[in-house]
Amino acid sequence: MKITYIHHSTFCVEIDGKALVFDFYNGKGLPGCEYHGKLPEYPQEMPIYVFASHSHRDHFNTEVLGWSRHYPNIRYIFAREVKRKLGNSVLKRLGVGAEIKDRITYVRPGEKYGIGDLSVETFLSTDSGVAFLVGVSGKAVYHAGDLNWWRWEGETEAFNRHQEEVYKRQIGLLADRKLDVSFVVVDPRQERDKFLGIDYFLSHVNSRYVVPMHLWKQYDLVREYQDSLESEQIRARILLFDKENQSLALE
Repeated sequence: MKITYIHHSTFCVEIDGKALVFDFYNGKGLPGCEYHGKLPEYPQEMPIYVFASHSHRDHFNTEVLGWSRHYPNIRYIFAREVKRKLGNSVLKRLGVGAEIKDRITYVRPGEKYGIGDLSVETFLSTDSGVAFLVGVSGKAVYHAGDLNWWRWEGETEAFNRHQEEVYKRQIGLLADRKLDVSFVVVDPRQERDKFLGIDYFLSHVNSRYVVPMHLWKQYDLVREYQDSLESEQIRARILLFDKENQSLALE
């Protein structure tokens, strides 16, 4: 398995000659936080699966559809809400034909799909869209999208309690699984509550490796979190990516 951090929540995972691309966007459009990561160059015939957990501008960009001109074995797995952005005018502007629709699978939360060589299970996000659990060649890869324990100062207690309940319920669905790598939200905008989600995830899910994401370039948060953990065994499970297009090979 090879993991490449593109930027923000965008990662590429290569397994057994296949590439999984999660939540790609072009790195622009967010004031004060611009990225420059690029999709790695893959062999033209390589099977590529592109996932979009939801349509927020820091998780999806329509340019991914243009990749089909270069990669004939590309497939798309999009949350259903993304469909609203993809009318025929968008496809025409991108210079891709309407036949691209046949390569897109729109998914709902709480369902299971067989797509090419993958098994895909979806979970309800606490924000928008879905989270993904992908099985491929005996490996299990989880990408949270924006599924997180969101607790915000200034929100009502009822809102924050609902967020907690939904998050714990969805993570509970992973409790009896054995995952290889999990991409989990750590958002500095939550201030003192920024580690709630990853704390709960590490305590309740058996994932060999956990990759914090959605960091808004504040990579030192990962080191801060590692330093706060008493268990060396848990610290060793957390992988830090702090440079765009940084890659790491795992056994």
